[in-house]
Amino acid sequence: MKQISFSLLFPLFLYSLDFTVASYNIENLFDFSYSGDEYQEYIPHTHNWTKKNFNKKLLNSSEVICDINADIIGLQEVENKRVLKLLQEKLRSIGCIYEYSVVTHKSKSAIQVGLLSKYPIQASKEIVVNKKRGYRNILEVKFILDSSPIVIYVNHWKSKASPESYRILSAKVLKRRVTSLPKGSEYILLGDFNSDYNEYLHISKKHDDSLGKTGINHILKTINSKGKFNRPHSVNSSFSHYNLWLELENYKRWSHNFYGDKQALDALLLPSTLFDGKGIDYIADSFKVLKKNYLFHKKGYIFRWEYNKGKHKGRGYSDHLPIVAGFSTLKRYNKINSFVSKASIPELFSTTPHFPLLLKRVKVISKKRKKVSIFQMSSNSSISIYGVKRGLRLGCLYDIVVYKRKLYNGSYEIIDFEIEKSYDCKESK
Repeated sequence: MKQISFSLLFPLFLYSLDFTVASYNIENLFDFSYSGDEYQEYIPHTHNWTKKNFNKKLLNSSEVICDINADIIGLQEVENKRVLKLLQEKLRSIGCIYEYSVVTHKSKSAIQVGLLSKYPIQASKEIVVNKKRGYRNILEVKFILDSSPIVIYVNHWKSKASPESYRILSAKVLKRRVTSLPKGSEYILLGDFNSDYNEYLHISKKHDDSLGKTGINHILKTINSKGKFNRPHSVNSSFSHYNLWLELENYKRWSHNFYGDKQALDALLLPSTLFDGKGIDYIADSFKVLKKNYLFHKKGYIFRWEYNKGKHKGRGYSDHLPIVAGFSTLKRYNKINSFVSKASIPELFSTTPHFPLLLKRVKVISKKRKKVSIFQMSSNSSISIYGVKRGLRLGCLYDIVVYKRKLYNGSYEIIDFEIEKSYDCKESK
């Protein structure tokens, strides 16, 4: 009797893999050993940095990582290999097992970047940005998941206290490494880039040395040559990326809150190969920010690890929120309709508008906190936009592309949009 192949009865796609990848700036995870490179407030037995407070920091950090529950997580602000191993042990003790880990080890650097994984690491290396103190090395980690290779780059760029040129240098070094990979490679750029998703709107040519350019937008090319954000259908095989923050409504795009200025400093950037239906793909709409109640103070701000009046208080977590996204070797990304149709404001009030919609020549007629009102002369109608931080000036004309709206207090508001074109304010008068 002829034998029937087992593989014919159970197709190979049954063995596909879904997995999640996260990034978390854990904020100053120092150990309880003196090395000489740590920040002054983390020298053991000073500033109330006691064994008890160290263990509390380790436990709180583990609680967050368990709640993220990612298969692979890139970490920023880890002191060294020793404390990363202690974190693994603490995670294991509370039932969250990460068998594999790797961390950078730049000498005379107080903090490093690291990675925890539930999957075996095939290879890793450090990419030196600059040997000067203050620059962090970039961590490159290679995996093979369901026979598909993927490379993850963990970043922690210079803070915004430094000029943009410092972050541009990190971006250029990263770009040089990524473009050396074989054509068609799949990879993820993640970490604390200390750059908002629309950082180019914040750069002042008068007060910065970057001539209006940014590392994240112009070097890593999350915007195109016309200054528009790359969307999944517009990233191409040449070097360009889609920033997953664009998956969320404008007002939800933040993981860090600095005195009320909410910014998306942490990010996951994806190339076209993660949307092409081959190997590994991003799972549409899976990107999210972990916003558990315990991560926020009762007054509403992020409940970071507390250090004030020269002492550790033994409570809190981090000044950043974790971000996470899903990927699969089976669930292919459904590309959104790239066709943008011209529309008038009244169409946004219909039952089922077909997004994205282009509103031409709308004027900003009022602006208060995070909400603006726009008026369209051609339709003699207006609508509010919620979640505006920058970019829309009172009295100016714009063409905007609308991606989402919502019903709030009986009225529709635009909650996801981008500027297609800006007109000279003089023209609007």
